[in-house]
Amino acid sequence: MELMKLRPFIPSGEDYPLAQRFFEDLGFEKVYSDSGLSIFRLGEQEFFLQNFHNEEFQSNYMVELLVADLDAWWTHIQKNIRDKRYPIKFKEPTLYPWGKREIHLIDPAGVCWHIAESR
Repeated sequence: MELMKLRPFIPSGEDYPLAQRFFEDLGFEKVYSDSGLSIFRLGEQEFFLQNFHNEEFQSNYMVELLVADLDAWWTHIQKNIRDKRYPIKFKEPTLYPWGKREIHLIDPAGVCWHIAESR
């Protein structure tokens, strides 16, 4: 068996256009969009942004994004996301007991992104 790609469906929360802008500002390219679904890509990685809102689900959904340079991502978040007044939360790069250095970012829908250094 050969796996070609895994593309998660990420809920947008109640404001689909806001979520689209957020992910574009985060650095993803929107390669397709309609009223119910958008496809975002960065390099070879993609995800579906689904126009879907369920607060209980969103606040319990997590995604891990492995990156080569965590400090560059932190600088990018500080520079391109922080002052845009998105309803988000984030925590600076931290080394956790499980051995990964991560940024925790809660997106506009409440999804927790673990942005971690790939080792």
